[in-house]
Amino acid sequence: MKKIGYYLIKAWIQGGLHLYFSKIKVHGLENVSKDKPVLFLANHQSALMDVLLIAVDCNRRPYFLTRADVFKKPLLKKFFGFLRMIPIYRIRDGRESLKNNTMVFDRCATLLDHKEAILMFPEANHSLKRRVRPLSKGFTRILFAALEQNPDLDIRLVPIGLNYQNAESFPDSTAIYFGEEIPVQQLYDPSNLISSTHTIKEEVSKVLKTLTTHIEDETSYDTIVNHLDGERTDYLDPMKVNSKLQDLKPQRIPKTRKSENGFLQIAFYLFNFPIILLWKTRVRPRVWEPEFTATIRFGFALLAFPLYYTLVFIVLMFLYTPITAFVIVLGIFLFNWGYVKL
Repeated sequence: MKKIGYYLIKAWIQGGLHLYFSKIKVHGLENVSKDKPVLFLANHQSALMDVLLIAVDCNRRPYFLTRADVFKKPLLKKFFGFLRMIPIYRIRDGRESLKNNTMVFDRCATLLDHKEAILMFPEANHSLKRRVRPLSKGFTRILFAALEQNPDLDIRLVPIGLNYQNAESFPDSTAIYFGEEIPVQQLYDPSNLISSTHTIKEEVSKVLKTLTTHIEDETSYDTIVNHLDGERTDYLDPMKVNSKLQDLKPQRIPKTRKSENGFLQIAFYLFNFPIILLWKTRVRPRVWEPEFTATIRFGFALLAFPLYYTLVFIVLMFLYTPITAFVIVLGIFLFNWGYVKL
């Protein structure tokens, strides 16, 4: 029964994601083993949205290591546990809480020994910046703990590049790139864990920088991004963007202006005025970090729009006929779908 509930929620979220995003492109799923222990390692930009996108499209039923502070409320803790999320503790959660990570790493090692899949974000924090940040060594501790339990365990690392056209805007588009598997045994030296840690981190980082846009030059970051945005760069093709970055000289970047057609947006606002008003006045001001904007917006839309369509249908049914009400609500839904997709 619990497994059925998991797949029902997954289907609901997956459907919602495909209505929320204009495009969801998935590349490289053939790289994911279905019968080996897998550690997914993704870049981290858009908070829980990153988790949801990978969860519904990775061809596995993974566990997720998630920052512990979101587990503080008992109801959320129970729900996140149902979704196979495991709390990971950081220094900001208190030095004493870091001791709990030992049990977390041991649990993850056991899961890998049972050929399960785990998702981690090795940057250990999220940021909307289009670059791969230095990787934490936390994921290597899990690998070493698993290999200590079972030295012959054939763990596969699968780097994942998450790419958003504009994570703070709506509608947005995204592309997920699953890199080729990295066999841990080829990089692991039990007699020199320090060297193994460095080697594994470097290999994962190198691959991640090919699967998502990586702007190496931090001093000219804003100038480069403004130029790419002005050129209406397709960030869903990180290979092409990274190739362009190789020849881009910040001091020669011309200023460009992005033009937008607001007609469809105005119509979208008019058809969905109550939802837009509630989002802008009540929900959006409570978003505590820019990286959570897409996550909160998606969660709000997932709950609010079905209620909105239902209420509109009920009101129109009393004013006209059920058939007329259905046609109007269907028209609003199809317009919204077209606005997002087109």
